[in-house]
Amino acid sequence: MSLSIRRARPGETGLVLSLIRELAEYEKLAHEVEATEAMIADALFGDNPRLYCAITEWNGEVVGFAVWFVNFSTFSGRHGIYLEDLYVRPSHRGKGIGKALLNYLAKECVDNGWSRLQWAVLDWNAPSIAFYQSLGAVMMDDWTLCRVTGDALTRLAGKAP
Repeated sequence: MSLSIRRARPGETGLVLSLIRELAEYEKLAHEVEATEAMIADALFGDNPRLYCAITEWNGEVVGFAVWFVNFSTFSGRHGIYLEDLYVRPSHRGKGIGKALLNYLAKECVDNGWSRLQWAVLDWNAPSIAFYQSLGAVMMDDWTLCRVTGDALTRLAGKAP
């Protein structure tokens, strides 16, 4: 059995978007996916890409991905990685693929002198929470994720919705 992890390549935005949709379906959030192939292509491969994607293959078959961007901690004074999406297809779970993706991102942090790797997990996703804790992740119960979107974002920007 062979596992490989590589960066997504130009021309694979359809693949990346299909993995995003599979993840959204798993998370019961498919209705929230607005991204298009063009949007993903621009984010990953445009003039100033700020998004990164690693594709995992098992014996040459694409079985998962991780999507992340670089963030910054004012407290540590260093950059880090914010993992936006981590997904392994159900048929390939339990083979160490998710752990390999997190190892890949941890190595990216360590190699660059960055201070942390962080992400959010849905509170109902007990298998993922247990998996993350087994790797040393700490659930940040004292922090609440905040989000402003749609009309509220427009209003906050001082624009009429």
